[in-house]
Amino acid sequence: MKNSLVSSAEGPFSYAVEERYHDLRLDQFLALSFDQYSRSQLRELIKSGLILVNGVQVKPGYRLKGGDVIDGTVESVSEPLILQPQDIAFEILEEDSDYLIIAKPPGLVVHPGSGNVDGTLVNGLLFRFGNFGEVGDASRPGIVHRLDKDTSGVMVIARTSRAHANLVNQFKSRQVKKTYLALVIGVMQEETGRIVAPIGRHPVHRQKMAVRDSSGRYAVSNWKCMRSFTHHTLVEVHIETGRTHQIRVHLAHVGFPVAGDHLYGPSREHAMFPRQMLHAWKLSFSHPHTGEKVDAQADLPDDFTRVLAHLEADQ
Repeated sequence: MKNSLVSSAEGPFSYAVEERYHDLRLDQFLALSFDQYSRSQLRELIKSGLILVNGVQVKPGYRLKGGDVIDGTVESVSEPLILQPQDIAFEILEEDSDYLIIAKPPGLVVHPGSGNVDGTLVNGLLFRFGNFGEVGDASRPGIVHRLDKDTSGVMVIARTSRAHANLVNQFKSRQVKKTYLALVIGVMQEETGRIVAPIGRHPVHRQKMAVRDSSGRYAVSNWKCMRSFTHHTLVEVHIETGRTHQIRVHLAHVGFPVAGDHLYGPSREHAMFPRQMLHAWKLSFSHPHTGEKVDAQADLPDDFTRVLAHLEADQ
């Protein structure tokens, strides 16, 4: 069992549970596989959402089943992280007693983790509202979904434990509609398209995800062209699933990587763009208390609009 995982070193890993580990507790399995960490350290990683089972956060005592996929990152944890309120810039689009809708700027990490112990959206939420500490996980209070650091756009934040549980379930059961805007390299000839391709951890570059036909998890992205430029296309993307880096992986897979994407795009394009040109544009969900439909939208940030204006001028 000692060598059952991809690696026992720090970093990302992915493992499909074999039948012989059926009914073993998740924290016990990880303690046997990563013996350089204590059981309490591994429990903290599980509670922090850094280790998932079948793409969702579970309790350390979760009983494994044959075929479960454990996916995540193992990193050193010595002491519980004490979150500090910090004055972080972000726009509040709507304030409700049950939730906040905010526009996350590019370059902002959502919650503390490996390499980012502060300066995150969570630190900013604590500074402005101060009452998130008991909502959801202690290391990322209020957070029910995430955006990559360099992806801008709309997010919903839970303000009560009841709203947190409700919104987490809506995301888990795919009831939330998520629409993005992406600037891609290349001119798309079709007006619309649908990408159905399973996504899993890259077999060599462990910081990346990739389309994995045999071991990946079901993922679907729908796109349509919004505007064409000489060498680029602005596309609207609606995702039916929420896999890590899904849009970036899927668009690169069909030959149209997101412009400015250092991980999945060509290196020669990097200098042209300030970051990966991906923006969470719209979000639709049910109000966690009333059940009424809530539609939220975040306008493109200035860096994205400047890029589009430059491309328009060059045509």
